[in-house]
Amino acid sequence: MESQFSKQELLERQIGHVQRRLAQTRQLDQNNKVRTLGVIGGGIFLTIVGLATVHWLGFLFLLATCLGFYLLARFQPNVNQSVLRYQVWLRILETQQARLRLDWDGMPSVPPREEQEIDHPFEIDLDISGERSVHRLLNTAVSLEGTLRLRDWLLELEPDPDIIHDRQALVRELTPLTRFRDKLLLYSSFATRFTSGPVDGDRLLDWLEAQAESKQTLTSLLVACGLAVLFYLSVLLFVFEHTSPLFCAVTLIASFVWYLMTRKEQGNLAEDTHAQRVAFGQLQFIFNYLEKYPYARQSQLRTLCAPFFEHGDRRPSLLLKQLERITSLATLARSPEAWAIANAILPIGALTAYRLDQCKALIAQYLPIWLDVWYELEATCSLANFAYLNPEYVFPEIVVDKKNSRATVFQARELGHPMIAKEHKVANDFQLEEDGEILLITGSNMAGKSTFLRTLGVNMCLAYAGSVVNASSLRLSLFEIYACIRVTDSLADGYSYFYAEVRRLKGLLDAIDEDLRYPIFFLIDEIFKGTNNYERLIGSEAYIRALVEKKCTGAISTHDLELVKLADLFPIIKNAHFRENIIEGHMVFEYLLREGPSPTRNALRIMQMEGLPINWDAISSAQS
Repeated sequence: MESQFSKQELLERQIGHVQRRLAQTRQLDQNNKVRTLGVIGGGIFLTIVGLATVHWLGFLFLLATCLGFYLLARFQPNVNQSVLRYQVWLRILETQQARLRLDWDGMPSVPPREEQEIDHPFEIDLDISGERSVHRLLNTAVSLEGTLRLRDWLLELEPDPDIIHDRQALVRELTPLTRFRDKLLLYSSFATRFTSGPVDGDRLLDWLEAQAESKQTLTSLLVACGLAVLFYLSVLLFVFEHTSPLFCAVTLIASFVWYLMTRKEQGNLAEDTHAQRVAFGQLQFIFNYLEKYPYARQSQLRTLCAPFFEHGDRRPSLLLKQLERITSLATLARSPEAWAIANAILPIGALTAYRLDQCKALIAQYLPIWLDVWYELEATCSLANFAYLNPEYVFPEIVVDKKNSRATVFQARELGHPMIAKEHKVANDFQLEEDGEILLITGSNMAGKSTFLRTLGVNMCLAYAGSVVNASSLRLSLFEIYACIRVTDSLADGYSYFYAEVRRLKGLLDAIDEDLRYPIFFLIDEIFKGTNNYERLIGSEAYIRALVEKKCTGAISTHDLELVKLADLFPIIKNAHFRENIIEGHMVFEYLLREGPSPTRNALRIMQMEGLPINWDAISSAQS
């Protein structure tokens, strides 16, 4: 099987190739500019010499100079576009390399977490969103909505097995289609090269909705056209001496007055269309590619992208091109004086506004569909890119028991965390034996307990999003995830850390009592660590007993070795631990999950190794 390291080697070769082509194109750009200066300078010199000696030779040199300048000027935009394309492509490849290396500074940013999302049952705990998150690692979307859609998939609370199955099938199909995904990303990135943020398609929908009511009436347009016809007819009659110039002036004034009376119907064409023209121009690059791509027959990708090509006279290339022509006329309105004079002679404003209303009405029918498909495709391509960059990852098997939707299955082999570098990653097997099983994980500080809990949760989120998972195999039934791993206090609300933890754990018990679609899988790290040892032990034991009574499934990590005795009282509780070794005075962690309770403690050893004072005599006396 192709490995992640081979992907790195391939990317390095591609980056080197693009860098060479970019350097060649930049050199061509410089050479073309030098040629242009040479043609202009040499042409002017030869023209002056020719005019001073043989006149016809000077005019010939002048014509040759103009022709040479025209050809070079026509060639220059192609060179500029080539430079820009190679720059965009190089940035895309470097971003891919950053994803493989987990170089967060080299990855594009994603929208920050919103304030109301702090109550999400696992978003913060599992690092699903935010600056260093699973979402940022996976996201390749250029549109804001495509980026947010991917985040929503990863944060899904009630996974749907049919949606997961269909999404997995599309991701499987897209994963080997690197050319399609790369060109779509290239066109999308190239379209937004002059903007500071992602394409905001919803802003265009809001604009279309605000302009839904036609402002320019047909009656006003017909009157304006009639007055213009009268003016030109009066001019013709005046030319052939059949009327007085006063009639020409009257018709011109009438046309101008009518423009002033009805110009509110046109709206502010210049400002109304300038920003939208840029945005629609960005989409035109992307939609044209999706419209003309040669899709394979009977493919899910073809079915998804059908709205781009199934309506022959309503394809994006036709409608957006028509809109571009109309809005280009509207840019003339940015000069009010010239626009008023032009409308007195010809009803260009009324005609442009009326055509714009008709075109917007057509686009408003199809644009929401096109945008929705594009967002879906961008989010799915993010999952496919993740699968492509990690060929050793596998698609999970989602187990659905139609007779018992609350049946629990969790069988994983070589389960790892995708946000840990491969050279440092240790994979573990994990399996649930029965419904309501609780895994009680003990171990030393820094041994890997918290990371393992996040590993379980992150791979569950990836599986329910339709993605590949960091495992050699995974069979998983449907759960609703609830985590209490990274609880933070709230100074604004006056919450201490301990009280915030208590509220979070109470929320889990409340959720278990609700009539949920699927059973809850909980992940609790160092339960009640915000209080003293005595009360922590009492509270932890009572809480675990409540979880056993409610037959809830999940995993808990703790430093309290006294809690491992609960496994003797409740067979549904299984003990596991992470171990460390002292080798040549250094603590070495295995990060391997082992059966049974932890046989060691290392807090005092860590304090001693860091140079803190330890009273071993007092400890020995206390133990004796």
